[in-house]
Amino acid sequence: MTHWLTIWRAAQLVGVPRGVLQQQVRSGALVLTEGLVSTDDLLLLYPSVQLEETGLLERVAHIRDEAFGKRLRERLLPSQEVLAQRLFSQTQELADVRRYLQRYHALVVALQSRIHVLQQEGATPLALSELQDFVDQGLAQALATEQADLLTVMDDMLKVMTAQVTVRPSGREFCVEGHDTLLQAGLRAGLKLNYGCGNGTCGMCKVRVIAGQVARTQPFDYPLSEAERAQGYTLMCAHTAASSELTLELLEASGPQDIPQQQIVTTVRAVSELAPGTRLLHLQTPRSHRLRFLAGQSVTLGLSRADGSDVHALYPVASCPCDDRNLHFFIEAHPLDPFAVQLFAGGIQPGDAVTVWGPVGDFVLTESSRPLVFAACDAGVAPIKSLIEHALALDSAPSLSLFWLATRPGGHFLANQCRAWSEALDPFEYELLAEPDITFGALQLARAMRADLFDIECDFYLAGPLAFVQALDAELRAAGVPAAQIHTQVLAEPEGVLA
Repeated sequence: MTHWLTIWRAAQLVGVPRGVLQQQVRSGALVLTEGLVSTDDLLLLYPSVQLEETGLLERVAHIRDEAFGKRLRERLLPSQEVLAQRLFSQTQELADVRRYLQRYHALVVALQSRIHVLQQEGATPLALSELQDFVDQGLAQALATEQADLLTVMDDMLKVMTAQVTVRPSGREFCVEGHDTLLQAGLRAGLKLNYGCGNGTCGMCKVRVIAGQVARTQPFDYPLSEAERAQGYTLMCAHTAASSELTLELLEASGPQDIPQQQIVTTVRAVSELAPGTRLLHLQTPRSHRLRFLAGQSVTLGLSRADGSDVHALYPVASCPCDDRNLHFFIEAHPLDPFAVQLFAGGIQPGDAVTVWGPVGDFVLTESSRPLVFAACDAGVAPIKSLIEHALALDSAPSLSLFWLATRPGGHFLANQCRAWSEALDPFEYELLAEPDITFGALQLARAMRADLFDIECDFYLAGPLAFVQALDAELRAAGVPAAQIHTQVLAEPEGVLA
């Protein structure tokens, strides 16, 4: 029996990015019917798919290992209360199906009895005999035992372990795993959600539940009115999905213009060396005041010095918006950057207060189903890393590629991260180049792109010094890449900002 799935669920079941299935829909290899795909068509495209290949069984099996049990239960499985609600919902659905089958069976049996009565009353024997045979064959076929569709079984299993959330009016979808709240799961999936405190105080993450049920995960102080409660409003930060499918009505940010300017006093969590001339600065926001930003954007960091003066500098955020409390920055040593001078001199230590203003910038992912190609020079990998993590969360690009130019020794300080992405993710590949001359290095990068057979039907994101961005941009345009598919971020030269 054919089972119908959304593109999101189908991609999750067969273990490919949504962008891959969307490309197959555009090419005609996969047919959409009212926005859904059939398990029959999926199995034709992926005839060798096995439950084990998706990782579902392994993830569940690991839970039996006491060494990993608690951590994996928290990450993968919902709480006992939520799990019980989802199982109850599935049981109700199963009970409805059984009741309908029993009624159909009773109807067929009654029809058989009626035919027998008509035969006794002298109805045309041949017609009644044909009708009797038809009913017998239909009933035998309906009650016959056949092997369950593998993808259908997997889908039913997923409905208990993870909840699928559909957002209206955008139509975006994301899943809720483990003990995640709706807000945490939505941010992790790359949605541009509206929120503020994240702890149930401000009410900015208020949404309306259109279909399905939610369960409260933590107390909240924001007072929902009786009218709002009656209309199904709830707070995403304090609830999770109680049913296997949930539909929410909310407005998402359409771009940088929808992200408000914020000022937050953060705390330095750590300062660590990435390379001889590069430091990782890890800031953490208060629990009640998180930084809302888009991947690829920048913020201004401010520090008060012992002599009473302040230093400020603009840096791109190197971390993903999905972890809005932990902000990472890659800071290079530069004599004209007073913030960097203070950092490398040991003047910024864990526990210090750093003020964050922002975010700013429009170097963000655009709506597209094309492959994504990222190119960075030196610390230009900071906004690129944020974009890549966001793109991986969205899971909509058919492929992602990173080309990273380092102009100084030790410049590829994220080589292990790149290797881990490449080994874990089929659609990700990378190439690292070392060249002290920025312009020549950009030309080498362009040749490497062509050698890897990238055509112009990609979206390109370039970040680094002005010379790097200009040279690579010119090469792409000369190759015929439309300007609308090239997105650039020039890292500004420090000017020694003091206040």
